Amino acid sequence: MDASRLRELLHAITRARVGVVGDFCIDSYCIIDMARSEPSLETGIATHPVREQRHTLGGAGNVACNLHAIGVGAVSAFGVVGADLPGLHLLRLLESLGAGTAGMITQKDGWQTHAYLKPIINREEGHRMDFGVFNEITAATTAALLAALEAALPALDVLVVNQQFENSLHTGAFQAGLNRLLAAHPAVAALIDCRCQRLAGAYPSGLRKLNDHEATRLCGFAHGPREPIPRRDAVESASRLFAQWGKPVFVTRGRHGCVVVDAGGAHEIPGLHIINKTDPVGAGDSMVSGIAACLSAGAAPAEAAAFGNFVAGVTVQKLHQTGAATPAEILAIGGHADYVYQPELADDIRRAVFAPGTAIEIAGPLPAAGPDLRFAIFDHDGTLSTLRQGWENVMEPMMIRAILGPAYETADSAAYERVVRQAREFIDKTTGIQTLQQMHGLSLMVREAGFVPEAGILDAPGYKRIYNDALMELVRERKRQLDRGELDVADFTMKNAVALLRRLHAAGVRLYLASGTDEQDVLLEARALGYAHLFEGRIYGANQDMTHDAKRMVLERILGEIGPANAAHIVTFGDGPVEIRETRKRGGLTVGVASDEVRRFGLAPGKRARVIRAGAHLVVPDYSQLDALLSLLKIKSPGAGAAAAGFPST
Repeated sequence: MDASRLRELLHAITRARVGVVGDFCIDSYCIIDMARSEPSLETGIATHPVREQRHTLGGAGNVACNLHAIGVGAVSAFGVVGADLPGLHLLRLLESLGAGTAGMITQKDGWQTHAYLKPIINREEGHRMDFGVFNEITAATTAALLAALEAALPALDVLVVNQQFENSLHTGAFQAGLNRLLAAHPAVAALIDCRCQRLAGAYPSGLRKLNDHEATRLCGFAHGPREPIPRRDAVESASRLFAQWGKPVFVTRGRHGCVVVDAGGAHEIPGLHIINKTDPVGAGDSMVSGIAACLSAGAAPAEAAAFGNFVAGVTVQKLHQTGAATPAEILAIGGHADYVYQPELADDIRRAVFAPGTAIEIAGPLPAAGPDLRFAIFDHDGTLSTLRQGWENVMEPMMIRAILGPAYETADSAAYERVVRQAREFIDKTTGIQTLQQMHGLSLMVREAGFVPEAGILDAPGYKRIYNDALMELVRERKRQLDRGELDVADFTMKNAVALLRRLHAAGVRLYLASGTDEQDVLLEARALGYAHLFEGRIYGANQDMTHDAKRMVLERILGEIGPANAAHIVTFGDGPVEIRETRKRGGLTVGVASDEVRRFGLAPGKRARVIRAGAHLVVPDYSQLDALLSLLKIKSPGAGAAAAGFPST
């Protein structure tokens, strides 16, 4: 889905009419500050002082909230509340959204408004208190709810049917009544999101949304509640359920995306690559709201799932809240979406398939290239050059010191180890992006950790200067070794990297060098290593503008020169996710370079996993099998010595 299509859908959604029936609840967050705690005079037990409290809509209410935030034109709520303060608060929150509440029925006896009370202590969620788990709906309430639905259905495009709790409004009487109403209004698409297994087939006319655990359990697979579900089981379960129900099935896979099966077959929506810290609470509701909004705009199921994936991708980045996504946020994440490809292949090298007689892994079908590849984009560090090898070992201690600040020497072991893990995970996620962006992330982490006073927190350029000074001392020493003749170019380049550049240049392929490192430094290093002239001035690096990604800029410039229709003539070589993802999005061919940077040849398993997740079509441990690689790329250079034919291209 490109940005223009995303805008079309967001505009169409403003005319949509969506109803939500199900378990409405309140999520109440209490931010506890133990600095003001004191023993209770009555019990002697330490108090939990509440510094801040937030109340948001949960369950079906969160679906309604997300629908409103997305921009759905009319949202109507159908559910049950108790005659209590949480019920009044819930209704006020719905009304503040402009949602229709005529279908919200108040039951005075035997019903507490569903509520989750969530204490947050030291940024971690404590034991939750649940209200409403003993509810029992009366016949009168059921009748009133069904009457409200009957009056409203003719004006709806989609009805989301939500179920959160075992003791909810989904009794046998309600199911029979709702099925009767849906049969009488076939133009209304029902999207069923029921957690309870006994309700899996309760509404046969509806489309189903389940998570992978729910789907595989229905199909008899034995997976533990926290065990990851293999892709093949998720796809097979979705296919079986579609065959059983005859209606489109959406099976969500958390960070691995979604599987959709409809009359057109199985469609896989990859997960999104998200750098920031995430909180999965409410992600399923966000996905449902996105799917429902798109279905109401006439989108096909797979497209609706892709849209829902963007909505969930926004909300999981909103911590300690059941967040919602605005059109601007959806466009920001979806306009240039970063996907995670083939996570199971990435994590299991036993699945690798190699070109015959080589160590070149074919990670997926190669795109249908034109008669030849005319443009080659190279990442620099770790793809061609190893002058900066070990940069992670410079950045990690620098980040740890920055986050802990004055507490670096005195922090306890638990705090220190937590910061170390955070720094390592962040470096792993952000490898390949501009250093300035990494330092922007560091500044946020310093602020969040709370060890450094606000006045002592630097901005991104400030932290970058500290890091760059340490790194450049390492690079300068290596360049001095080159100048003194103690080491040569082969000691600081990947195996056969220079030979590859020469062969491509001789074949008439136009070379581009893209790096997240400062542009002037990239140019100086390429000259020192003796291959700058092969790029003929097309060397691009970062500047101080954090809003422009250097590698994305290169791809946009190439596409501007040759036209988007010729994007298939591009091949990109890289060991980081950015250059691989950006080329993959545009339909180019990608070669992931998974080299051991210390030896400068041989496979680095961690890099292999990273480039496959980013979307690499081929993975090479180095460029030692140059003829075979060029043959796979269908590039012939003068005097190359043609490799044997017969390598697969699909």
